[in-house]
Amino acid sequence: MFVTTVHRLLDAPKNQLKAVAFGGLVLAQVVTGTALAANADSSPQADAASPKSGIVAVARQEAAKVGLPSRQVSAEQLLALAEKQVGISENGSGGGTKFHAWYMSSPRARETVARDSGTIADYADAAWCDMFVSWVGAQMGLQDTVGADAYTVAHAKWFAARDRWGTTPKPGAVVFFSFNGDKSIDGIEHVGFVIKDNGDGTIRTVEGNTDGGKVEIRTRPASQIVGYGYPGYAA
Repeated sequence: MFVTTVHRLLDAPKNQLKAVAFGGLVLAQVVTGTALAANADSSPQADAASPKSGIVAVARQEAAKVGLPSRQVSAEQLLALAEKQVGISENGSGGGTKFHAWYMSSPRARETVARDSGTIADYADAAWCDMFVSWVGAQMGLQDTVGADAYTVAHAKWFAARDRWGTTPKPGAVVFFSFNGDKSIDGIEHVGFVIKDNGDGTIRTVEGNTDGGKVEIRTRPASQIVGYGYPGYAA
């Protein structure tokens, strides 16, 4: 187990093992002072210069095995991955994307079916804007802070329940839309990621399942925005 492995490696009094419960996951992190040993974005050069480089390496390897998210993913890194998906389209039945396939194979699909009824097979050609958002978060190891859902209303409420909901556009924020101007969470119809605030009453976004079932970069007016969910990114 990760905890047992790292515990045996700790040899300085200021080192401690911290288990953090967040979003239904238990995240094990090695803390040396204020530095996270499971920092997957530290440079090899920095590791080589550290006397604790062996602990850092083992912590990373073990964290990767159990799918623990890095706390050092920036909004820019997540958006770069999201934008690489631009051009992916659904099939004639409204499904067939890798986002559908990933969601259907994930444990989260079983949880949302239990919550919303239906079957996992129903996701095969379901609206997939939120599956896209969830896939991007999961690929970056941020499923606990981006969230994962296929139902936009439930996803927005997930952010609100964690005090990560607001009305200010920020790069990397998860943006929720109602195209008829309804400002209530229950009226949400669509979701994507904020790329930037254009400063003119519009935002630039990357979204799945838009314009005939594609991943696209869009410009959206503030009148269509219900609110924003704020994942926890590296500063």
